[in-house]
Amino acid sequence: MFHAVGQGRGGRAPGTGGGGGDLRVDMSTQEVRADPCRVACARTTSFTEALVEHRGEDAREVDLRTDRAHGARIYDYILGGKDNFAADREAGENSLRIWPALRAHMQANRQFMHRVARFLAAEHGIRQFLDIGTGLPTSPNLHEVVQSVDPTARVVYTDNDPLVLTHARALMVGTAQGRTAYVAADMRDPQAIISAPELLRTLDLNQPVGLLLIAVVHFIEDDAVAQQVVRQVLDVLPAGSYLAMSIATDEFDPIPLAEVQQEYNRLGETLVFRHRAAALAFFDGLELVEPGLVQVHKWRPDGSQDPGVADKDIAMYGAVARKVVNRSRRP
Repeated sequence: MFHAVGQGRGGRAPGTGGGGGDLRVDMSTQEVRADPCRVACARTTSFTEALVEHRGEDAREVDLRTDRAHGARIYDYILGGKDNFAADREAGENSLRIWPALRAHMQANRQFMHRVARFLAAEHGIRQFLDIGTGLPTSPNLHEVVQSVDPTARVVYTDNDPLVLTHARALMVGTAQGRTAYVAADMRDPQAIISAPELLRTLDLNQPVGLLLIAVVHFIEDDAVAQQVVRQVLDVLPAGSYLAMSIATDEFDPIPLAEVQQEYNRLGETLVFRHRAAALAFFDGLELVEPGLVQVHKWRPDGSQDPGVADKDIAMYGAVARKVVNRSRRP
């Protein structure tokens, strides 16, 4: 809805009415069955629908509860994707009625991620990236952006939602020269992320890393807890690494956003808006890159943005900062 997510976009148990049924995905291996992948890649149907047709029966399957609205699928629906069900579409339409600017807001946030990725890869030579709270694949994905700059770039995606990770493993394939890996972990447990074998096999933590937390910390209610999550991951990264974040705020149009927050609560989810001072606190001890903390559509615009977008329609701050002091703790 307000943004994508499995995890982090944050550890969820969404609930609303609607059609659909149970979707179970075999999580006993790293790979998805080939048939659903071929169907999805042909784009004759959604990847999720292809999985329904080829549902597994393994005892270790995970129930994805397609009869309930899901944050990542709502996001997919609002951005015009096909990986959503009736409950997701209902929740998406409810959200758009409350705040018609939601689609433009989501698009601006996605474009911010693209500009950040190109900036770090092309202008600062970052070749390793960690994306916490991946969400459903929407091309161009992070690895596509950075590997277009350097095909050897490496990317680790993390999420705690089995639907997101199943999609990612099947559809988000990097270059032959680079590497793309996936970690099943919740952002509220940063130690599980930084100690994951998949991460340690893919990223060299002695070399700079671009850490992205795009539209995820608004699912952590407590400021101190949210800051600690970010800090704990940053602490294992060497000096020269970068932190890029977008952070939800209601400072520019508070009245409809209060209703959006209520809708999130109705779905059983947390949504926290932070004012500028609280957003800046995530970057304490880091060196902010110009133009500092601004609304995401104002961060180094490159002409791809809608020139008619109004400030009140963008409810995200965004910034990039460099780690200049090495206080790393190896997992």
